[in-house]
Amino acid sequence: MNGEATTPNTQNNLSIFLFGAILNILAALDYVSMVDYSIKAILGGIIWLAFKVAGDYLGERFENKKRKEKK
Repeated sequence: MNGEATTPNTQNNLSIFLFGAILNILAALDYVSMVDYSIKAILGGIIWLAFKVAGDYLGERFENKKRKEKK
């Protein structure tokens, strides 16, 4: 063997380990609560966006009203 140490294919072993770890995490997840949280987050984002658009629109209207009153 000329004094060289043989090493196993560590890249393949690491890939198998990571794949198993990911599957283990996915198996332990509670999908119902994840879907519930996702729905709440999406609804919260929609409500925030509605307030943001309304605030921008009303802010512009008030600015235009103030400009007309000054002239």
